[in-house]
Amino acid sequence: MHAVLVGAGILLSRILGLVRESLKARFLGATGDIAADAFHAAFRIPNVLQNLFGEGSLSASFIPVYSNALARGNREEADRLAGAIGALLALVAAVLVLLGVIFAPALVAVIAPGFEEGPKRDLTVSLTRILFPGAALFVFSAWCLGILNSHRRFFLSYAAPVAWNLTMIAALLVYRRSAPATLATNIAWASVAGAALTFIVQLPVVFRVAPALRLSLGRGNEAVRRVMRNFVPAFFGRGVVQVNAYIDQLIASFLPTGAISLLFYSQTITMLPISLFGMSVSAAELPEMSSATGDDEQSHAHVRTRLNIGLRQIAFLVVPSAVAFFMLGDVIAAALFQWGRFTAEDTRFTWGILAAASLGLLASTLGRLYSSGFYALNDTKTPLRIALVRVTLAMMLGTLFALYLPGLFGVAPQWGAAALALSSSIVGWVEFTLLRRRLNARIGRTGAAPSFVLTLLTAALASGAAGVGVKLAVAGLHRLALAALVLGTFGALYLVVTSALRVPESLALLDRLRRTRA
Repeated sequence: MHAVLVGAGILLSRILGLVRESLKARFLGATGDIAADAFHAAFRIPNVLQNLFGEGSLSASFIPVYSNALARGNREEADRLAGAIGALLALVAAVLVLLGVIFAPALVAVIAPGFEEGPKRDLTVSLTRILFPGAALFVFSAWCLGILNSHRRFFLSYAAPVAWNLTMIAALLVYRRSAPATLATNIAWASVAGAALTFIVQLPVVFRVAPALRLSLGRGNEAVRRVMRNFVPAFFGRGVVQVNAYIDQLIASFLPTGAISLLFYSQTITMLPISLFGMSVSAAELPEMSSATGDDEQSHAHVRTRLNIGLRQIAFLVVPSAVAFFMLGDVIAAALFQWGRFTAEDTRFTWGILAAASLGLLASTLGRLYSSGFYALNDTKTPLRIALVRVTLAMMLGTLFALYLPGLFGVAPQWGAAALALSSSIVGWVEFTLLRRRLNARIGRTGAAPSFVLTLLTAALASGAAGVGVKLAVAGLHRLALAALVLGTFGALYLVVTSALRVPESLALLDRLRRTRA
């Protein structure tokens, strides 16, 4: 039930996020103007700060300690801990935002070295300075999320970004007739305003569930020290993941104009199942796994049981998502983005990136849950070590694939973005394998059975083939009608086939849908 609430909140936010990106694609495009690449490159820089100090690192270090205090019935200690962490985050985020605004030119030179001196780099620097304060506000939102999730208030924290999306959408509509550079600047300011709203809407419920919360630096508080000890390796572990995203952008900055934007648009699509299914299950299971009490054997058994349930839930939903991206990615990209400045050629390149990314989609989502398993056991160092392996491999493979493979195969250099996504898929499987092996050695065998995954893959491929057949038969339809018909056929057939094969997750979903209709 908790995963459903998380998923519902994420779904609401992501739907509006797709509307936001669709409008941005229409008014900014991808390959036709420098403003799109400048905005997406600038957005990546403060986004790194947001992810480093925000949901990822904070969830890994704060939620296990805070949830455990609540499970022991020590509400006052939990509230003191939350207040201390909030104050420390505010202090650190404020300093980093100030440094980010001052040193924005140097940051742009590091994260997008392929941007030569001129209007493109100048606009990126300007947008970076505008966007940085919004990143700090998102960090505070992640603090709210940690408190609310620990109290099992899942929906609000994941639905709160609706405010950010609506603010961005409003700016895109109001300033749609502006020149691309002006539009990019205006939506950057809207992003900051939306981040403030995202934080503010959560505060009343935070104070309701944690009435004794007071901001302090938590000197002498053992729980605070434990969070900080966990935070450092979690920070660097998440930092390594962010370095991986930085490497992708760094490499893409040497590709033709539009590569960064095409990667961003494709990631908007791939993040939908990762967020809905991977993050929702992982977010719901982390406090559940962290609340285990008893000796090591009992704790490990609890984590193992929760983990296996979550792995099956994720696989059931992510496998068809990956197949849909691979076989029907053109339909999806066209429906979302192909209007205004976003061309049919942009759609074709986006499909190539989606197809390459789909090969690692299952590994990425399952890997999130395995990382949560380590965090629930207060082990943040193992994911860090594995993340270091990931980033090293990503740097080598990404450079080779993106910058050299297109030339070797005699294709346009724009396809380097798809090659980059392919290298990320390979690296994702390496990381997943290492995480699973290490956790299994510690708590016992975990994982979805290969026969279960094969059943899901067979059903998804059969459904995908039917979707391709429908696409070819009604190719003249409007892109939105085509997407509705093709993807509707694909989804319905997947449910029919998996239920006919008696997949428990499919039967449970159909039963839930029947009860909802009744």
